[in-house]
Amino acid sequence: MTDPIDEKPAFWIGGSRGDLRGFPDEVRREIGFALSFAQRGEKYPSSKPLKGFKGAGVLEVVEDHRGDTYRAVYTVRFARAVYVLHVFQTKSKSGIATPKHELDLITARLKLAEAHHAQWIAER
Repeated sequence: MTDPIDEKPAFWIGGSRGDLRGFPDEVRREIGFALSFAQRGEKYPSSKPLKGFKGAGVLEVVEDHRGDTYRAVYTVRFARAVYVLHVFQTKSKSGIATPKHELDLITARLKLAEAHHAQWIAER
């Protein structure tokens, strides 16, 4: 097991932390486990690459709870930090594709994460 001191920090982009707080406890717990794995440089068993983003640097965790589906998207593209880009409840009952407006938001937040990471590294 990794020493907590060796864990990468997690940064929350936009309203992702507040959005997660509104999720059911069981869902928050599972997403928390996934992020904890990522902070230790490991992959949570149910995490998978988000389609539309090259490689495995942008991951998602999908959690079903009482008929609803909740998703968290985060990136491990940076060697020193994990960025939580977006958490949301899937509203569509048909199809499993991520809606375009959600992908656009994730793309915009990934750019914010890149800028934040570059500044954070420069200040260290």
